[in-house]
Amino acid sequence: MSNPLPSVPRAAAPTVIPIDAPSSTWDRITSWVSKNKAVVYTIAGVAVAVTGAGVVYYLNSDLTKPTPSPKLSKKERRKRKEAERKASESKEAVAAQHQAASAESEADLPDVDEHSVLALTPEQRDEYAARLKQAGNKAYGDKAYNKAIGLYSQAILCKPDPVFYSNRAACHSAMSEWDKVIEDTTAAINMDAEYVKAINRRATAYEHQKMYSEALLDFTASCIIDNFKSDSTAQAVERLLKVFAEHRAKEMMASRPPKLPSPIFVGNYLQSFRQRPRPAELDDAAELDLASGKGQLRLGLQGLEKKTADGYEQARLAFEEALELGDLGAHEALAYNLRGTMRTLLGKHAEATMDFDRSIELDPTLAQSYIKRASINLELGEADKAEAEFADALRQNPDDPDVYYHRAQANFIKGDLSEAQKDYQKSIDLDKDFIFSHIQLGVTQYKMGSIASSMATFRRCIKNFPTLPDVYNYYGELLLDQGKFSEAVEKFDTAMEMEKQSKPMSMNVLPLINKALALFQWKQDFGEAEKLCQKALIIDPECDIAVATMAQLLLQQNNVTEALVYFERAAELARTEGEIVNALSYAEATRTQVKVTEKYPKLAAKLAGGGGPPGFRMGA
Repeated sequence: MSNPLPSVPRAAAPTVIPIDAPSSTWDRITSWVSKNKAVVYTIAGVAVAVTGAGVVYYLNSDLTKPTPSPKLSKKERRKRKEAERKASESKEAVAAQHQAASAESEADLPDVDEHSVLALTPEQRDEYAARLKQAGNKAYGDKAYNKAIGLYSQAILCKPDPVFYSNRAACHSAMSEWDKVIEDTTAAINMDAEYVKAINRRATAYEHQKMYSEALLDFTASCIIDNFKSDSTAQAVERLLKVFAEHRAKEMMASRPPKLPSPIFVGNYLQSFRQRPRPAELDDAAELDLASGKGQLRLGLQGLEKKTADGYEQARLAFEEALELGDLGAHEALAYNLRGTMRTLLGKHAEATMDFDRSIELDPTLAQSYIKRASINLELGEADKAEAEFADALRQNPDDPDVYYHRAQANFIKGDLSEAQKDYQKSIDLDKDFIFSHIQLGVTQYKMGSIASSMATFRRCIKNFPTLPDVYNYYGELLLDQGKFSEAVEKFDTAMEMEKQSKPMSMNVLPLINKALALFQWKQDFGEAEKLCQKALIIDPECDIAVATMAQLLLQQNNVTEALVYFERAAELARTEGEIVNALSYAEATRTQVKVTEKYPKLAAKLAGGGGPPGFRMGA
């Protein structure tokens, strides 16, 4: 089963570190929004990494260290002190002259009000406005903000001008009077809809007032008007998307009921571990009371075996009930492990960790508990802790192939492909019948540039596992990455047919989605790509990858309004707060684009007509 990349806006199923072929589903999806900054800023909201390495270098270099002063004699020190005194007096004299000149010029400034301005000719109004604006600029430079406000206000009486309003807004901004900033910049923008400086000032005021949607709209419009030349404005867009999404994500996490992710996601996670037979005491033939802990534990295991959404929910509730009822005997460690598993899938990291802690305390030899605890550390970005968990697991059981497989996944996500390759091979040596070790080995070889070895590995997989659809799906992804579209589509079709035959109740729809993307890349066939995604969503309405793919396909066709619906659905399906933040960032960026087209129709036409940077168009 294909999993999305770790670096894109949707986390992989816990511990199922993604098969990171360059052509994997999410890599292809997100490549559409990362081809140029314009698309990122106005649609995806994906952060552009900016390092401060250069700044750090200069701050730490010898160039910025003060040069030691040579030791002076008493006579030389007296001479230097006298020179400094004379220079200071000269500077004060010049300042006094400027002050006198300023006082004289201010006395000559026109004094106008709402009544006296009516008596002025148009020429006089223009002249007075220019003089008042210049005096206002000087007062602003001297940080005499109230004085500057008065001067700009008189200039506005003489001649309403967007620059005067924007300058007065700058004074209010310096004094953190955000309501007045919004009032003045709005007046300026009403006169000149593409006045970037005023738009940016209003956006900043909105941000201070925590009116994030309004601020985002203004900064986005500014980006477009300015042809995406301002890094600071683009960074403001990214910052606001993140702030907005984090705020909404916390609200969603606090209010949403516990809900498992897509059955595909859950299935991916569970099948990343070797299947082990149930304990004899929990077999279907055993007589167990459902009102007992063991009876509920068996009910939960039966639910997992159904591989359906209802079955997984049955399992989740049963494992909770089993531990509430207790009296599990030798199966208590297993029960904690299984409840922790379902809590991990719910994104409840702290609770899941406590369950795995208890499971290990009861049975230190249960390697899966270490691995699953490591998966949480990986999701939280704590790779060192995950590595320690794998080491503990191997100390308990140095020949457990699951440990090597999942440690390989961790190495893969860190980019240590050589170590990942070794661990995948060790997992195969210990258990050659686990298909995912072979698949991941082939993908790792591909990532390392050993294309021929990778293709050979997949051909062996087809020979040794001819009826497993995952092999064909992954093989198709690698063929697609090489531009072998016809062969790739053939493999996706084969995978889908096998899914229908072997798993009619829990079909993996990812081959359908991969085929949709292949047809889009190959033939720009939007219609067929959409049909395939819709079919995937009929089979599995909870499939977040299908939802995200639909959103991107719609953006490609400039169908922004419909794309927004799918991005919001992706946020609803997200499992963890981090995933919700990413999905909401996409959604809010898309919503902002809709607002830009409504509020600034000229900008919409500019973008649609290719007015942005090379390669940019709305929905690209």
